[in-house]
Amino acid sequence: MGALDDVQLGPVPEERYGDVIQHLRHSFFADEPLNSAVQLCRPGEPHAELEHHSLSTLADGLSQMAVHVATGEVVGVALNGVQRPGDLKAAQAKLAGLADLKFRLIFDLLYSANLRLDLFAEHGVDRLFECRILSVDRRFRGRGLARALLLRSEEVARQHGFKVFKEDATGFFSQRVAESVGLRAVSELKYCEHIAPETGEAVFKTQPPHESLKIMVKILQ
Repeated sequence: MGALDDVQLGPVPEERYGDVIQHLRHSFFADEPLNSAVQLCRPGEPHAELEHHSLSTLADGLSQMAVHVATGEVVGVALNGVQRPGDLKAAQAKLAGLADLKFRLIFDLLYSANLRLDLFAEHGVDRLFECRILSVDRRFRGRGLARALLLRSEEVARQHGFKVFKEDATGFFSQRVAESVGLRAVSELKYCEHIAPETGEAVFKTQPPHESLKIMVKILQ
């Protein structure tokens, strides 16, 4: 049996949104390097803002999942959405009204880093295909599943006529997978250099080997 013969890749139908959220609670929400650095939540716990973010991305209809054939369990996902001019500023403005300070810290970093770029003007487009979450169940890691999900996502992006494929890669392993399918860093922010003015200390004390946020891009046309 090949490395991925026991899983099936495909789009995420609406009736499986709840299963995707359940997967993320156990395999991503607590493990993602920035979430882990601020102890955003514990494994298996719900998180209202992350789940809202995930569900709004699923609603774009571009996400892909990996299902274990024998059990029907969701064991991997690539949550893909459409980013348009003005989306980031609008999302950043909403952050101020949220009570969850840890969530605000993480997404303010992501939005601010992206707002320093203008990929729309640079590439002459009015929309970007964005992989927002790439997650694989611990039991299925090391088998190329994350790479397969990214490649599948790229196919979907091409089918829908996108020119620019983008990912905010917050950890070493997601960056390595992205590089393996041709994404290249157009911006990098080292976590040790993101300092809180009140304390003079790094806001995100991530665990090695996770050292930076890389905004990564692949041109499809």
